[in-house]
Amino acid sequence: MTDRIATIERLLARAGADQRPLAVLDLDAFDANAEDLARRAQGMPIRVASKSLRVRGLLERVLRRPEFQGILSYSLPEALWLVEHGMDDVVVAYPTAERAALRELAARPAALDAITLMVDEVAQLELISAAIADLAPLPGGSRIRVAIELDVSYAPLPGVRFGAFRSPVRTPAQAAALAREIVARPQLLLVGMMAYEGHIAGVTDNARTPYGMAVRGMKALSRPDIAARRAEAVAAVRELTDLEFINGGGTGSIESTRAEAAVTEIAAGSGLIGPGLFDRYVDFTPQPALLLALSVVRRPAPEVATLLGGGWIASGVPGEDRLPTIAHPVGLAFAPQEAAGEVQTPVMGPAAADLRVGDTVWLRHAKAGEPAEHFTHYHLVDGDELLGTIPTYRGEGELFL
Repeated sequence: MTDRIATIERLLARAGADQRPLAVLDLDAFDANAEDLARRAQGMPIRVASKSLRVRGLLERVLRRPEFQGILSYSLPEALWLVEHGMDDVVVAYPTAERAALRELAARPAALDAITLMVDEVAQLELISAAIADLAPLPGGSRIRVAIELDVSYAPLPGVRFGAFRSPVRTPAQAAALAREIVARPQLLLVGMMAYEGHIAGVTDNARTPYGMAVRGMKALSRPDIAARRAEAVAAVRELTDLEFINGGGTGSIESTRAEAAVTEIAAGSGLIGPGLFDRYVDFTPQPALLLALSVVRRPAPEVATLLGGGWIASGVPGEDRLPTIAHPVGLAFAPQEAAGEVQTPVMGPAAADLRVGDTVWLRHAKAGEPAEHFTHYHLVDGDELLGTIPTYRGEGELFL
């Protein structure tokens, strides 16, 4: 990475791109990561998780590859915006209560054809129906496409649970009951199912510690439970109606998800960027594609340099793994009493002695898509060329969450 950052710094200096902070997207790493995801999927289509990119141009780039088909969006307003810009297959991964967006969806035939909403309880169906009640019938006899989310968190014992709190639908019987409610509503069309095994896909597992061994053991034990419950739920729903897709997985669980006969597509996105959290997996190592440059603005002590900004803490359970990773120079660490701060971030260590005011320190965010909320554009580097910039959602004037 040291050599790659040296090349990037030379290209930025040549172009006069001296504003800090700035973000650089390395297209070589991005494309290599896309190729590796496709290799791991072994022919199963990959649906791109938009929250891990939040850059429309990058979504378009990866979707030009035949192995990637469709988008897994994080909000209905985002999905409507993407369809307005040419996307034609968008599954909203989370339920929506946005009544205005539901009315907009119901009034746009192209959006009705392209967007699938996620549901996991009857109250959501009732909210959708109430929001569009005065718009019936929908244009051209269309229906709102919906998919059921199945919870596949692992609960081996009472009171013991691994995985995110997502859907209340855990059993095949519950999935079939919700499916009956959907097919009974003439304005809704059940087209798919989704199950996200976050305790496999999103939990790092390469630590050579008792914790790491426990995580690897938990994953091994939970995989048969996921596969059995997903297959049974899909079979139960398919007795009531046909399904176009069964979505599963994430970047961290591609190998196990693709092995399930019930699954038709895999969700992935973070693996395209290779953020800091993804340095700690056993089965894969994505290349770091997104680098964040900050300026040294203070030298408060001989082995301390202070950066302007840097406190981009990742969402999730607070902890050291939510801090940015210091990519360059090697030999720096965050100050224990301050960590990464909103407007200043001290870094310490022998390498700090060589830093001067105006120098650059490079970070990587712990997560893939969240940096796009802090930048209006990314600088694009391809090989030994600086290609200019590409706007993030924020740079296009959009804020969805």
